[in-house]
Amino acid sequence: MWFKLAVVALVFLSASCSAKKSDPTVQVYSRNPGEYGKDNVLICYVSGFHPPDITIQLLKNGVEIPGSKQTDLAFEQGWKFHLTRYVDFKPQSGEHYICKVTHMGGSPKSYTWEPDM
Repeated sequence: MWFKLAVVALVFLSASCSAKKSDPTVQVYSRNPGEYGKDNVLICYVSGFHPPDITIQLLKNGVEIPGSKQTDLAFEQGWKFHLTRYVDFKPQSGEHYICKVTHMGGSPKSYTWEPDM
């Protein structure tokens, strides 16, 4: 029994070590069409990345929006992962919303939410 468990653990470990680094794909959108002054949800969906060492921030005019929530880390085929960070917001004219993603401690990349107006 221990031998079988050791073999399974070895296979799992070797597969995870052989997985290559994959940069994330990022989508920033709102639950409803963007309308100034109307309640909405800002969503940042980050997918296809490996390893799972990642930080996602939602910013309004360069400042992190308090109260954002994040889903649990989810596993995809090919040793890749995806996460979603979201927050309630009420966009106003002149405000800028960004999803900032830092993968593996590298340089952060910013992705802008474009309202549908």
